[in-house]
Amino acid sequence: MATLITTCAALAACTPTKGPVVDQGAFMPEYGTITTKLLDGDLVSFDVEMTGARNDDDVLAFNDCAAAQYALIRGAGFVRRVRNDVTRKRDVWMGTGIYTLSEGHPGGVVSIDAEVTAAECRANNIPTV
Repeated sequence: MATLITTCAALAACTPTKGPVVDQGAFMPEYGTITTKLLDGDLVSFDVEMTGARNDDDVLAFNDCAAAQYALIRGAGFVRRVRNDVTRKRDVWMGTGIYTLSEGHPGGVVSIDAEVTAAECRANNIPTV
């Protein structure tokens, strides 16, 4: 009986604890419009739309990409998130982001190196302004 218990315990240890891997489909976003609005000096607002987002993070990444490239166009090396909101209406995800532009590292909770982020966006096929 001890051998049977040992064998069962050994087999249980080899049994996978997770269920089968289910393919939930490839991530295939469709990036829509980017609207840029200069609010005041170094304060800029970006509105983006996309479909196929997996969650808010995909929309925030799209917004960050727009802000990073815009900063480079304006001669700034960094952007800092001031506020970001994401909403969803049916299949369309919308993001509004307000960022400050700066030549030097601005500090803050989320500071974005514009050159590095713009390069990552290109590598991940996320459009910019």
